[in-house]
Amino acid sequence: MTKELTPQECVREARHVTWVGFWCNAALGLAKILTGILARSSALIADGIHSFSDFVSDVIVLAMVGIARKEPDRRHEYGHGKYETLATILLSLVLFAVAIGILCDGIEKIIDFAHGKEIPHPGVWALVICAVSIVVKEWLYQYTRMVGRRIGSEVVVANAWHHRSDSFSSIATLAGVAGTMFLGKAGGICDPAAAVIVSAFIIAVSVKMAVPALHELLEISLPEHELRSISEAIVSTPGVKAFHRLRTRRSGADVIVDMHIKVDPGITVEEAHDIATEVEEKVERLYPKGTPIVTVHVEPYRGEPLRPEYK
Repeated sequence: MTKELTPQECVREARHVTWVGFWCNAALGLAKILTGILARSSALIADGIHSFSDFVSDVIVLAMVGIARKEPDRRHEYGHGKYETLATILLSLVLFAVAIGILCDGIEKIIDFAHGKEIPHPGVWALVICAVSIVVKEWLYQYTRMVGRRIGSEVVVANAWHHRSDSFSSIATLAGVAGTMFLGKAGGICDPAAAVIVSAFIIAVSVKMAVPALHELLEISLPEHELRSISEAIVSTPGVKAFHRLRTRRSGADVIVDMHIKVDPGITVEEAHDIATEVEEKVERLYPKGTPIVTVHVEPYRGEPLRPEYK
């Protein structure tokens, strides 16, 4: 059975995996840009800039992850989970901005090629750096995603996808560099075309990251399957005759759940309180990786039909 981590241990793991990515990105970004300049590969330079953009994402994660896991205080009575959501959106914006820059540069070079301008052919070291980058970034993706899932951190998982996008871009860059090197003059278009393909990958990843975070900021309810699980936990609690006004939202790794339950009007206040406490505990057990906030309002049951109402 997997040991449940404390908030402090989660922060420690998140920071460790982010520092590993930070230094790998530093080495890869510098190697790609220098090799791209020496080997005359615009795709490799663009790929290097993408790796350096991971610096920004790593700094955001390092700054935000500790704040997001802090205990609630008087100014943040529902916790600090939204800081993690904000970090995820910032990461997606950084990725999107990088992608647009790469896209514009690639299109400009394709237009130059169409007008007869010769594009320099990169050297063999460009291929070597691309291959190394693919291996390192795919390993970083797998490692970071595993840690993010284990500690229940959306921003760490989002940072893992940032690594995966860099792996994708290196694959496209490898294909572009190889095409430019081995297809002669006609292959000159492969390098900038690869840069355009890289930008499309990065845009897709940025959107994939941003949409769930925006849903969270807009306080959209939890998915239908989670609502069903919560409903089943409520109605399976002894003493609950019915419930309504179930309202849910997410805050970082945590969920916030409010509901009204109906109980026998003839029982004591203490018995009603015990039923409400059991409902809270059953819902909390559905989210072991976070610290869910569950609020239960008790009402007398007057013979209404039992219905899993969500509102």
